[in-house]
Amino acid sequence: MSGEFGGNDGFYSGEYNYDQNTNYEMGPGQFGQDAQFGQFDYSQGFSSEQPYTASPTNMYTGSIMTPDTNAAFVSPSSSDSYEDEPPLLEELGINFDHITQKTLAVLNPFKAAEHDMMQDTDLAGPLVFCLAFGGSLMLCGKLQFGYIYGIGVVGCMAMYFLLNMMSLTGVSVGCVVSVLGYCLLPMVILSSSAVLLSLKGMIGIVLTVLAVVWCSFSSSKLFVSALSMENQQPLVAYPCGLVYGVFALLTVF
Repeated sequence: MSGEFGGNDGFYSGEYNYDQNTNYEMGPGQFGQDAQFGQFDYSQGFSSEQPYTASPTNMYTGSIMTPDTNAAFVSPSSSDSYEDEPPLLEELGINFDHITQKTLAVLNPFKAAEHDMMQDTDLAGPLVFCLAFGGSLMLCGKLQFGYIYGIGVVGCMAMYFLLNMMSLTGVSVGCVVSVLGYCLLPMVILSSSAVLLSLKGMIGIVLTVLAVVWCSFSSSKLFVSALSMENQQPLVAYPCGLVYGVFALLTVF
């Protein structure tokens, strides 16, 4: 061996140590199970650091001002469609059909009111009529917005407790405010007429009495229709007349 390979010195010149006691004889099925074969990972290659390459599917090809047109667009489901949503005015509780029907019911006190219509506690109409009443008084030189809202709140609370004691089904605060606010329309007409003529004469007194009777009769009719209070309209009309009588005093004086 030494003569064929040029001696042992040349063989061991690369500092390779050969252990003669190492046994590499393995049976079938045992190859690669020695500790020396499990210490090196051949899939890592010879480089200690591997460069990171991002997946092509996760790369963003757009910019801040230019969106990525290659991205998949997911259409909204049918439940998120804007076509199925109710109108904005309906979500806010403003129904122009009911407002028109209640206004016509106040203007014509002899017309029967629908029960389902009166259960709608619409507050848009009363707010408009209160502002119109205060605006017409302001044209007469009377700034009475604070008195209007103060008397309105006290009158609504008094009617609320009174109707709850008189009716079997009970009434909500919204229903009371809605009815009393809509029936303020004749008082708005009276205050608008005060811009053209004086209400302190005989004609003014007659118009004021007619406006109070009109308001009280319309509101009592609506309350009786909403609460199913048969044959009790005169009892409801009396406290309503007291509330609208105070508004009439604001208009005249």
